[in-house]
Amino acid sequence: MTWRRFEEYGPPIRVEGGLKARSERGDIGESWWSKRFLTVLESFALGTRLTRGRSYARKGQVLSLEVSPGKVTSTVQGSRPKPYTVTVGLAAFDDRTWRQVEEALAGQAIYSARLLAGEMPAQIEDVFSAAGAPLFPASVKALTMKCTCPDYEVPCKHIAATFYLLAEAFDTDPFQILHWRGREREPLLARLRELRAADAVEPAVARTPASRRRTAKSAPASTPATGVEVAAGTTGGAAGAAGGAAGGASATIGAAVALAEIASPELAETVDRFWVAPVPLPSRPPTLDIDADLLLRQLPVPGAALGGPELVERLRPLYAGLSPADE
Repeated sequence: MTWRRFEEYGPPIRVEGGLKARSERGDIGESWWSKRFLTVLESFALGTRLTRGRSYARKGQVLSLEVSPGKVTSTVQGSRPKPYTVTVGLAAFDDRTWRQVEEALAGQAIYSARLLAGEMPAQIEDVFSAAGAPLFPASVKALTMKCTCPDYEVPCKHIAATFYLLAEAFDTDPFQILHWRGREREPLLARLRELRAADAVEPAVARTPASRRRTAKSAPASTPATGVEVAAGTTGGAAGAAGGAAGGASATIGAAVALAEIASPELAETVDRFWVAPVPLPSRPPTLDIDADLLLRQLPVPGAALGGPELVERLRPLYAGLSPADE
């Protein structure tokens, strides 16, 4: 088969209602994560090939774009009547890797806060790298790029246009990157909330005095530590009474721990000192002691037309005279 170069197919067929890049000129991508994505692609020596698809992205030649775990799919209108189908594959992480990443993200409150605010934490790449799973493709071999067009070069302008629109999709929703890698937004955030809640409960239980925990565990179901009676059902017989007692005991322990934490004397003692530094701060002077001619020594020596080094020497005593006298 004889392949014709893409220039021989003429200009693309103009379409209405396509996905247009928001950037009309210059670089595409606003957030650090979308720019990082395009920078990674350009580092694979794809820069000139990517540029060919920029005009396609800005003209609205991309008709659809869909991100799914491990694959991005798009349709791009080219010079032929039938649009081309583009697929870009990037392996999704397995559940074991995601568990490790989720635990690391939940371990730092700033990560969870950023993600809940719809932003990508700046250090999130380090989290994925520590798990042995780089967030962005580490090499061009990590990407599987296919297009139904007759252009033999990869990436073709249709794939390149898809990359640019994908970068802007990352701007709009950074979770699309994580979705591409195998985790959707809601399951990820739900898991982070779960892990953060577990981390908050464990220290609270650990801070509860052992004597109070023993009292809560040993309190009979009919006399809860909270002072609330737990009555067994009268129509359930012995089994119902036993079940009611077990449930009452479980509720009693949980309530006792919670109330013990709220009524903790340590908390009452530290409320007034919450905004106070844990150790006294050293006294600091309101100004720094510096030489009067510091500015002259920092500035470059003026040229001969302005006086050269001789001008600096003449200005030095003037600076000394203008400095405040020592008290």
